[in-house]
Amino acid sequence: MLKQNIDFLGRRKIALIVSCILLVVSIASLAVRGLQLGIDFTGGTLVEVGYPQSADLAAVRGALNEAGFGDATVQHYGTTKDVLIRLKPQEGISNEELSVKVLEAVNKNTAEPAQLRRVEFVGPQVGDELAQDGGLALLFSMIGILIYVAWRFEYKFALGSVAALVHDVIITLGFFSVLGLEFDSTVLAAILALIGYSLNDTIVVFDRIRENFRKFRKGTPEEIMNASLNETLSRTILTSFTVVLVLLALVFLGGAIIHNFSIALLFGVFVGTYSSVFVASALALTWGVNAEDLMIPVKEGADIDHLP
Repeated sequence: MLKQNIDFLGRRKIALIVSCILLVVSIASLAVRGLQLGIDFTGGTLVEVGYPQSADLAAVRGALNEAGFGDATVQHYGTTKDVLIRLKPQEGISNEELSVKVLEAVNKNTAEPAQLRRVEFVGPQVGDELAQDGGLALLFSMIGILIYVAWRFEYKFALGSVAALVHDVIITLGFFSVLGLEFDSTVLAAILALIGYSLNDTIVVFDRIRENFRKFRKGTPEEIMNASLNETLSRTILTSFTVVLVLLALVFLGGAIIHNFSIALLFGVFVGTYSSVFVASALALTWGVNAEDLMIPVKEGADIDHLP
């Protein structure tokens, strides 16, 4: 007997409107404002300095701003005594001269001077290669997912799952563009992790839908899919809730290095959970998935009784 507590698919038109609005805003922001790329992609200089005691990041930022490095990113690295300074490419100055000027700036008005720990330069070519490799990683992951889901379920499910993943990635990128958050290699890693998380949630739902299509011969595809979504709802909520708890701890306690990584995953968990229900399943239903698509094919002559 089919049990439907929440009519998810009955609200798919409303969800479609919400998704379209989010996609339009995201694409428009990406086209107009773009992403605030970190030096992982743009190239630049990393300068690590160490203090005898805990460093005041606000004071360090103020000193760098006075010295003309207003676009520098300052964060703790490992401990509160170690500070990592990220600088965008500077024209007409060598890497060594830049590190000397940075050290002079942070030590200008401090009683306990910092010591230079290391200096690393990331060339623009390396940043371009990283951006290209990251884009290819996203593309190949989508193609692999499309092939896997089409093989395991049915091509209508495959198209729905890939559309949901594209939906998640674009909206997450739009979120970073709208808020002006820095997009670096850790955020790219978070988006790849988000694809895996969202796909796992979608596969669980699709498994239950396939099982119920084979189990219940009565009922429309919408009723069976709604029942499947309701049956997996508690699992989805519990899984997302535990992941959100961990990510909230990382956002507030994990430090600046993984801050944007944690924000990307936290936002992505909500978007991925939403898309598993209202995008992947709704699109599969719109494209006409039915019980015949998921039935196990019967070999010819398998039901014939053989004489001894």
